[in-house]
Amino acid sequence: EEESSILTLTDENGEDINFEYLDCIEYNGVEHLVLMPEDSDDIVILEVQPVDEENENYLAVESEEILDAVYGIFKERYKDILQFED
Repeated sequence: EEESSILTLTDENGEDINFEYLDCIEYNGVEHLVLMPEDSDDIVILEVQPVDEENENYLAVESEEILDAVYGIFKERYKDILQFED
């Protein structure tokens, strides 16, 4: 049985939110995290922005085109494992 990875991120209000790490997908030379909030079935896609060698920031993706592209790659990778509702 595979163990899931939980990431705890702090939002703009200073509140900690737990996410299940699903994948990291590179799109147009930028890494994107694909996460699922612990209390939801929604998918969250965040852009990884390196700060230095040890730290990185995670930014909300504003572009519908990028969100659709990254989600499409994710769905293709996991089509035989997960069921998706469109």
